[in-house]
Amino acid sequence: MILYHYYEKSRGPFKSISDLSDEEAEEVLRRIRTEKPDIFLARRPEDYLAKRRRFEGILRNEFIKMGGRPERQTPHYMVVEACPFFEKWYEHTAWVSVDASELDLSMLSFTYGDSHPTFSGNVKDGKEYRNRLYNYEEIVKIIEKYGLPQVWNPDFKYGPECYVEVQVWTDRGLEKMIPGHDSDHE
Repeated sequence: MILYHYYEKSRGPFKSISDLSDEEAEEVLRRIRTEKPDIFLARRPEDYLAKRRRFEGILRNEFIKMGGRPERQTPHYMVVEACPFFEKWYEHTAWVSVDASELDLSMLSFTYGDSHPTFSGNVKDGKEYRNRLYNYEEIVKIIEKYGLPQVWNPDFKYGPECYVEVQVWTDRGLEKMIPGHDSDHE
């Protein structure tokens, strides 16, 4: 299973507004909305940061309930396999990829679809993967059962899921891709 992380080329990979204070994160969002109004990220709602923080709290709590031991307060985000949808998110989209087997699988959690609609409570279609966080073995079975959403639902015609989201709860295994990360000082 190959995991992809998409990002703005000029900023570099694995930079998350979740790692910023609320004030700094809101400033980043304001700048994106002002300077790059045509990219997907600029269309996030005004209450996006509050919702993101709430969903990240849910993800962390669910991960811990599953027996996970997160090393990060908030996860790095990736997706399972390539997903053309993300090419529209940034002005100059870039990506890095890693084979999941190169990471500590116990530090990964997954949602079948984006974690926000998965845990929002707004999608009431009764599908088994709503309000559910999976470990590696479980998501492999779900993907075998339903396929990759980016294949059967690339433009959201059949629901809110168009990729499998990966939450990476550690920096370990990603050091060579994280700008400024010095693995000699761990």
